[in-house]
Amino acid sequence: MNVQSLDELRRLYAQPQPRAVKKQIPFLDRHCRDFIALSPFLVMSTADERFEFDASPRGGDPGFVKVTPEGAVLIPDAPGNNRLDSLQNILATRKVGLLFLIPGFDETLRVNGDAVLSTAREDIAACTGERRTPKLVIRVAVTAAYLHCAKALLRSKLWSEASKVDRSTLPTAGEMISEQTGIHVAPESREDMERRYAPDL
Repeated sequence: MNVQSLDELRRLYAQPQPRAVKKQIPFLDRHCRDFIALSPFLVMSTADERFEFDASPRGGDPGFVKVTPEGAVLIPDAPGNNRLDSLQNILATRKVGLLFLIPGFDETLRVNGDAVLSTAREDIAACTGERRTPKLVIRVAVTAAYLHCAKALLRSKLWSEASKVDRSTLPTAGEMISEQTGIHVAPESREDMERRYAPDL
């Protein structure tokens, strides 16, 4: 049987504590800004007009995501596979959900907002680093932000050395994609892959 209504769903769970509800704020306070400045990694969730969803990892040096004085989030687009799934979704719905992580922190920061694909000179300049100037910047007007509790990362032991899985447990990504697509490429070592990726990192 499937849950069919909000009433059915609520009968399964207690009401949230007032603190859990009130912690959601419609802007980035100093704590959110400090969290983003330390974060080298986020997951960006988007959807198209048919509610087909996509979650895309984004990474860089800590602080690669910028926050403007007025509180907009600026995410520089970096070279990828050119599918442009997230960017096309933003054009369609202008909505994003962001999850920021900091290595070693079990808490995460969730940010939702309205997004545009900006080529404004000031946004590009704010996100230009030593390695590259982005072609565009994902500019997010924040509508909700809150610190997410540590339970999920504590359960997963994500940062624990004991939780690390040896990479040889699975085939390389190239081998798996070759099997999935039927388009075969020459096998490459981890070192060769890193050299190939280096210009885009």
